[in-house]
Amino acid sequence: MRPYREFEEYNIEVQEGIKDRYKSIIADLGEDVNREGIVKTPERAAKAMMYLTSGYDVDASEILSGAMFKEDYNEMVIVKNIELYSLCEHHLLPFFGKAHIAYIPNGHIVGLSKLPRVVDVFSRRLQVQERLTHDILECINNTLKPQGVAVVIEASHMCMMMRGVQKQNSTTTTSGFRGQFEHNETRNEFLKLIGSDLS
Repeated sequence: MRPYREFEEYNIEVQEGIKDRYKSIIADLGEDVNREGIVKTPERAAKAMMYLTSGYDVDASEILSGAMFKEDYNEMVIVKNIELYSLCEHHLLPFFGKAHIAYIPNGHIVGLSKLPRVVDVFSRRLQVQERLTHDILECINNTLKPQGVAVVIEASHMCMMMRGVQKQNSTTTTSGFRGQFEHNETRNEFLKLIGSDLS
């Protein structure tokens, strides 16, 4: 697996193959693939899809392990309102929202920017929200080995908004808890804090 990178970097051979398949799909839908507004669409779509699924070849645990620091701090650390964008594996339509993450250190803390990067890695795969929540939770739990970890994701799904039941105002919430967060008192403190505006 390659290290996390912010910029776009693609395998040209793979990109060309995806571009050709997009061109065939667009033609099969009845559009003129040689029309001015469409002629570059297969290439753009290929690059977009490769970017949106670029998390497959990134090791999220390396992101965390590369920024762990010994620290005698054992209170709750929360990073909330982390923006996320992913693709539903059932229809290849986006779902988007925010993640809230907390952990209780057990001798080590991690650079705060690394938690959103972990969210990005798992979001940039074909996903379902339930597995996305689990992937983030288990990565943090297994890598940091904290006293506890909690993840809550709130998201809107275009597959529900644009097709099917077409419910534009619905949101889906998923959660996962390990360690100290399995106790009601700690869990409730976390849920209260992510629902509060502390500014």
